[in-house]
Amino acid sequence: SQASIPLMMQAEQADIPVIAFDSGVEDSDVPVTTAATDNKAAAALAAKRMAAEIGDKGEVAIVAHDQTSVSGINRRDGFVQYMKQHTPGVEIVDIQYGGGDPLESTDLAKSILQAHPGLDGIFGTNEGSAIGVVNAVQELGKDGDLSVVGFDSGAEQINAIKSGLMTGAITQDPIDIGYQTVKAAVAVINGKEVPPVIHTDYYWYDKSNIDNPEIQSTLYR
Repeated sequence: SQASIPLMMQAEQADIPVIAFDSGVEDSDVPVTTAATDNKAAAALAAKRMAAEIGDKGEVAIVAHDQTSVSGINRRDGFVQYMKQHTPGVEIVDIQYGGGDPLESTDLAKSILQAHPGLDGIFGTNEGSAIGVVNAVQELGKDGDLSVVGFDSGAEQINAIKSGLMTGAITQDPIDIGYQTVKAAVAVINGKEVPPVIHTDYYWYDKSNIDNPEIQSTLYR
């Protein structure tokens, strides 16, 4: 998103309104508004579900996709803040950053699991991170020993949830993101004011609701 700032500034200089969506653009006031998932709230829901799965106590860790993007920061912080505020019996023992790369995330998750053999859960903050965690759990023979919660979807993550390897995940709503982005653009063109941030829908999905039409429409494979 940082790479787009010079182009957005050109648009601004030409009096062309810029509408951002999805990850947003940190440290830029050029976009009139940003249509995106409330990643802090969504990650808090992931934390709530994991806490319930492990009985509101134990040790958990995070494999995040990065610590620089808006989504990476907010998903990490939303998860951490929920656990600290609502589940004092849960301790976050490690946070690692794998760049969203499944292979790197696998290695990081394996290191975490080896350092904390009694770990109760790991949160992967995007598809690549979550798949890395699943791979690590399988490679170390820890299937069923801990709760794995992810973010986004993709065929591997969907299969892991259906098979029981993962507890569940958060899915964004790409249809709503697109709709709200276009709606905001039309409003701005017509001279109407829009809020600086438009929060779009997100959902928790697991084995119990993954086949519901409302959930299916938000998942990609």
